[in-house]
This record gives sequence, structure tokens and C-alpha cells, in this order.
Amino acid sequence: MKHIISACFFLFSLCMSAQTVTITVDQNVTLKEFFKQIENQTDFKFAFTDQIDTNQKYFTKKSTYKQVEIEKLISELNKTASVQFSIVGNNIFVKQKSQSAKTVKKKSKLTGQIFDDTKQPVIGANVYIKELEVGAVTDVNGKFSIEIPNGNYTVAVSYVGFKNHEKRITISDDTKINFNIDSDSQELEQVIVTGNKAVDIKTTQMSVNRLSMQEIKRIPAAMGEPDPLKSILTLPGVTNAGEASSGFNVRGGAADQNLILLDGAPVYNDSHMFGFFSVFNADIVNGLDLYKGGIPSKFGGRVSSVLDVTQQTGDFENYKVNGGIGVISSRLLVQGPLQKDKGSFIVSGRTSYAHLFLKLADNKNSAMFYDFNAKLNYRFNANNTLTFSGYLGNDIFDINDRFSSKYGNTMGILSWKHKFSDRLNHNLSVFYSDYKFNLGLSMENFEWDSNIQNYGLKYGWNYQKSEKFKINYGIDGLYYNFNPGTVQPTSIDSQFNYKQLDKKYALEASAYLDFENQITEKLNFRYGLRYSMFYRLGSEAISTYENGQSVVYNPLYKIYEEGTPTGTTYYGKGKKISSFDNFEPRAALSYAFNDNTSVKASYNRMAQYIHILSNTQSPLPMSIWTPSGPFTKPQLLDQYAVGYFKNFKDNDYSFEGELFYKKVQNRIDYIDGADILANNNIEQVILNGKARSYGMELLFRKNTGIFTGWISYTLSRAEQKTPGRAAEEPGIANGDWYLSGYDKMHNLSVVGSYEFSPKWSFNGNFTLQSGQPVTYANGYYEFGGIHVPNYSLRNENRLPLFHHLDVAATYTPRPDKKKGWQSYWVFSIYNIYNRKNAASMSFTTNEDTGANETRRLSIFGIVPGVSYNFKF
Repeated sequence: MKHIISACFFLFSLCMSAQTVTITVDQNVTLKEFFKQIENQTDFKFAFTDQIDTNQKYFTKKSTYKQVEIEKLISELNKTASVQFSIVGNNIFVKQKSQSAKTVKKKSKLTGQIFDDTKQPVIGANVYIKELEVGAVTDVNGKFSIEIPNGNYTVAVSYVGFKNHEKRITISDDTKINFNIDSDSQELEQVIVTGNKAVDIKTTQMSVNRLSMQEIKRIPAAMGEPDPLKSILTLPGVTNAGEASSGFNVRGGAADQNLILLDGAPVYNDSHMFGFFSVFNADIVNGLDLYKGGIPSKFGGRVSSVLDVTQQTGDFENYKVNGGIGVISSRLLVQGPLQKDKGSFIVSGRTSYAHLFLKLADNKNSAMFYDFNAKLNYRFNANNTLTFSGYLGNDIFDINDRFSSKYGNTMGILSWKHKFSDRLNHNLSVFYSDYKFNLGLSMENFEWDSNIQNYGLKYGWNYQKSEKFKINYGIDGLYYNFNPGTVQPTSIDSQFNYKQLDKKYALEASAYLDFENQITEKLNFRYGLRYSMFYRLGSEAISTYENGQSVVYNPLYKIYEEGTPTGTTYYGKGKKISSFDNFEPRAALSYAFNDNTSVKASYNRMAQYIHILSNTQSPLPMSIWTPSGPFTKPQLLDQYAVGYFKNFKDNDYSFEGELFYKKVQNRIDYIDGADILANNNIEQVILNGKARSYGMELLFRKNTGIFTGWISYTLSRAEQKTPGRAAEEPGIANGDWYLSGYDKMHNLSVVGSYEFSPKWSFNGNFTLQSGQPVTYANGYYEFGGIHVPNYSLRNENRLPLFHHLDVAATYTPRPDKKKGWQSYWVFSIYNIYNRKNAASMSFTTNEDTGANETRRLSIFGIVPGVSYNFKF
């Protein structure tokens, strides 16, 4: 009986395996569709585990089988499919192939570049391989690289504000393909788009914020002028010293602790008209990255942040013009090919004309600015590109023909990019940067000139060993020429004689090495090291002091006083006065729980060898830079940060939360009553202290839809401490921690954009910050019949709460017009409810009553603005 049953089972199995089917499979057939074809023609059923995704496409080439036996079909498919089939009875089992059973497929590299409709490289575009569910994001040059198995694939390119683009490709060897994507005119012109603002979950980079120019141009600003620098104040951890103030503060750091780069070259003054406008023209700026922590090893020289601003590349095919006419300034940009498909140029100019209105009103005061940007590109071939970027800007003030001032930046950088292979390339740059300040006082018949000059070289290499391991390395060199001041009499009646403050010279050099390592699919690690060196050089005469103390403490009056020089030591041209060197390790780690959630952590040490001399919270154009030396040590930062990052609902929403702690050694502090201006022995008013800041940053974004925007909030503390050098010395504020001038405990920004119709969009920005720390008078004493205020300890008080609401409306008369003259209007109101925010508080005596009084200085009330913008 047993033998009869076995024979029947054998005949049944033979019968089943002899069944035939007609079927076609290709790269677009899912496993579910394949199952259905087989089960409709035979009695076979499929069995598989949860590891098999039946909605995926496991077939790598097209094949057609006519009346083929099931056993033969399964044998053929097992040769090419990425799953393993096996027949048992009337069941076909499906499982993932083991590594030994899989057909080893050669992998090739897909590289390319993404351009928009103006031939600009698109930064941060998504490149996605649909069949493999893998992708990449384009870098600052619009380039991408993905290593994938040979085969046929669908490549999808997407970027918010542009139309999606798909292309079928066949990969059999290393392949390079460029993509051109077209802008979606309604999104680009009328909505604050977020340009791939979903959080990059797996990358190790944290504490960095990016803004596209579409966002920047729609954030309402004073005077109606789009301002890249003011826009970063809406991000967590970033504040400034108040309205119409220059500079910005990051995570409790001072303005001089920010490295500002324009196409890779340093810029030392970031504002026009004492802070009303930034030096960055929104028309030519391509985008900006603000690094607050986790800073890559290629950046150095500052201890608070890096603001990396890039300019657009000119169109290689067509000539284009765009510009804008505003209430007090206008701008114009022209771009086009130097040689079609090989060379391009882009130039922009901007100027204000408020001084013309003042003259018409018979006002003798004058205030204006102008700037000029240019960028030239030439592609010698696919592997060599030469680029020149330049900037020139000046501010001119004249008040009643009694006071005049002129200041501005000049910058130029020449870069050669060479590609050795898809894995190795380098960028060699030389640059020049100069910031000058001139002050003239007609009533005193003298002029004062100062400046800081830079000559620099950067040589960086990028090597991609594999998709999981990348190396960046390079060297930097920077030569400084500091002129703290030249005083010149302008007539024989002047009370001033010619005086040249001691010029200072320095050389800063560094080398860096940075590794990016994908350890597993979930764990990524970036680690690196920067080694920096700084040399203070002659020629210069350095004062010497008794016991080496340039500042002395007077125990009788309980005050610090300037030390008296006992002699000088002269250092000849190029002779070393002081030298410093520091190792600056960097590390960052990310762990992705899934495709939408991750945690990250970072540490970085940075050294800063130059300092700005200013006893105001906001550096003025006349603020002087000075190098580290015998009495001024370099600042050293250690910063730690951890964060939680999440995308929601197919990246429609995103959340970033970070905790940070940073401490700075050798932060300079000033004695009470310090005289900084035109001081040839600045070491006599400076003490070395330390600083720290810590806090929490939250950022929530809505990335898509007719309503987009973000909410950012920072809760933080920034403090400074300058203890006494000996037991009998009190230091500053009794040697205790006190609030630094950059402390803003609460910082809230809400930014929103609403697309009402193709013609109208509306934008708003609400800002609320704690008032900055200040020192108030807590009493007064009488001296010679004059009331003299007596002040509390440093920064024990605060200015009132700072807040304002700004709104803007954009009107596009013909949104569907794609060629010829295109235009739109922007109507804005800054500080719509007319908040009188305090810029400062002063303590004076009323001339009429003789009573002591406090006066509040406010810069802005409500400020309407309108601009007409065009392109053709």
C-alpha cells in the first residue's frame, strides 16, 4: 500500500511539473504580477516569507516564454532573477538568494550634473533610482554620484520649485548623464519654496541651515529690499544686536567669531549703511549655508559659525537681464555666454539714491552705498573649469559737511577645478580681500584711515573611494596686513599731527583631513582633523612691561589701569614675534532608526587667531581687527551637540531639535573705561577671560502645499567670565560669570507663505527676542555740581522685549508669461504694528528740570516698502 501511495504521488508531481505556460517578464513586471500569470494558467501556488516584497521588480531583462514547462521556466528565471524559486509538489517557494547563489553583477558608477533652465547648477536636488530605491543629493556644483548594478533603470530628478524629470537609462559601464530641469513658474515666482527642506536623515551633518534665494526674496525686510543676511535671523540660534545693526550672533557668539565667505573668499564687513542692508545682493546670490556646529574640517579661523555664500553662474546659452526698482535703492543683473556652452559671465550692480532726496529737501546730510558683483566661468573641457568671482562695495556718508565716512570691501578669487576621474578632483584657489575704513572730521581738520588686507591660497582635494567612504583633504594659507589707523591733518589749522599706528602682520596656515564613512545602512560617521599655525610677524616694536603685565590693578581705587611701558623690543621685517599652533579635531555621528528618523551627535574644536576690537554689542564699520600676539592669545572653542531629526508624511513636514554646549578659552574682555579707538597699545585695556553658551534649538517646517513656512525657537544662555589674575584682583564683575552682550534667552521666529492665486501670494515674519543685556545706572553722585550716574555690575540689566511683525504681498500681473518682459511687484510693511523697540537706553540730566532721566533710542517704527522687479 505504501508503495502504491508513493507511486501516485510521483505521478501527480510529474503531471504537475509537466504543465506549460506562456509568459513575458521584463524590468517593469512585479513579483505579484508574475505570480498572477502563473497561477491563472496552472495549479501551482506560491509561498514566500515576509522578506519578499511582492510589489518589487526582481527581473533584470525582458524574456518571453511560449508553452514552456514550469520546471524549465523556473530554471531559466533562477539564472537572472534576484530571487530563488524552487518547486515542491504543487507549491513554488520563493526566497532571497544567498550571496553565494546570486549572480554577481558588476557595479558601475552613474555620475552627472543637474542644471536649471538658466544653466545654473542646482544644489540639493534629489536624484532617485526608482527600481533600486536609492538616490543621492547634488552638491554645491550640482553634481551627483551613485554606484549601482548594471541594468536598466528609471532616474527621477526632483527639486521643489521645479518640474519633476524622469529618464530611462541603461547602465553597462561607468556612465555620465546631465539633466536639465525646468522651473515651475508659479512656485518659483510666488511661493516661498523650501528647496528640498526635508531633513537629510542619514548624513552626519547637523547644526547647519540652508536657505534658497526663493525663500530669501520673500521674507519681508526693512525698506522692502530682499536681504540674504537678514534672512538667517529667522533661523534657530541666530540673533543680532538690534534693528539697523551690523553683524549677527550665533549660539551666543560675537559677530567677529563668524567666518563669512563669498565664493570661498573672506569678507570682513557684512553691511551697508551701518546695518540697514547687507553686502550680499539677493539677485546674484545662489544660496547660503550657515554652519553653527559640527563644522567640517575644511573650515577654520573662527569659533562661532561659518556663513558660506555662493554666487550664481552665468547662463552659458542665452543673454538675460533682471533687476528691481525700490524705494531707496535699485539693482540690475546681466548674464550670458562668453562662448556658447564653454564660457559665461554674470554681473550685477546695486545703488541707493536716498541722498538725492535729501538734496531735493535742501538737507545737507548725505548717505548712499553701491556695490558691484561679477563672476566669470570658462570650461576648457569636461575636466577643467576656471572661475573668477569679484566684489566691490562702498558706503559714503556726509553729515552737514562736518563729518564724512567711506568704507567698503574689495574681493577677488580665481579658482581652477580639475577632475582627474569620477572619484578624484581638486580645487585650487587664490584670493585677495581688503576692507577699508575712512573717517574725516572737517571741524577738526583731520582724516583717519584703517584697513585689513588678505592674500590667500586654498588647495582642496576630494576623493571618493566608494559610495561608503569619502576623503576630503587640503591646505590653506592666509597672509594678513593690519593697518589699525593712519591719522593725517587736512590743513595747517589742524590740532592733529601725522601719526601712523603700528601696522601688524601675520601668517596663518593650516592643513586638514576629513573622512566620511558609512559604517552600516543606519550608521554614518564623519571624522577629521585640522592643524593650524599662526605667526605674528614684524616689522613692529612691541612694548615691554614690568612683570609682563600691560594692565595693572590699583587696589586703592579698586580699578584696573593701563600699565606703563618699561621699554620696547623691535622685530625686523618678517621676524617672528609670536607663534601658535593647534590641533582641531572634528567628529560627527548619525544613526537612522528608519528612513524618516535619526539622531546625530557632533564635536568640534576650532581656533581663532584674529580679534575685533569693539566695546559695543554690534561692531561698527570703524571697529579694528588685531592679531593674536604677546598679550592676546588665540581663542579656542570646544562645542558639543546632539540632535533628533524627523520627516513626516512623505516629507511634507520636518522637525529638527538640537542641544548644544560650547566653551571658549581666551575670550578678550575690556577694563572699565577702556579707550579702544586709535590706541597704539591696545594690550593696556584688554584682559583674557573665557566664555560659554548652551541651549536648545527647535525648528519645525511645513515644506509643501499652498501654505509653507517654519517656526524656530531657541532657549539659550551666553555668559562670560574674567577672573582676577591674583587673589587681590576682583576681575570683571567680581570674577563671576556674567551675561555676555549676545545673550538672548528666548528667540522665536515664525515665517509663513500663502499662495492665494497664481497672481497673488502673501508672506509674513514674526520675531520675538529677549532684550539684550545692558548695564543700567543704579544711582548717581554729585561732583562739582554735576550729577554723575553710578552703574551696576556689567550686563545685570536688559533692554525691553524685542518683537515685530512684517508682512509682504507679491503681485504677478501675467504669471503664465514665459518669454519676453516678465515682472512682479512686492509690497511690504516692516513692523506693521509700529513697535518702538529699544536700540539703547541712555541716562542723562534734563536741561530744564535738572532731574535725572532715562531715554530710549528706537531706530524703526512702521516702514512701508514697494519694489518693482523684472526680467527678460
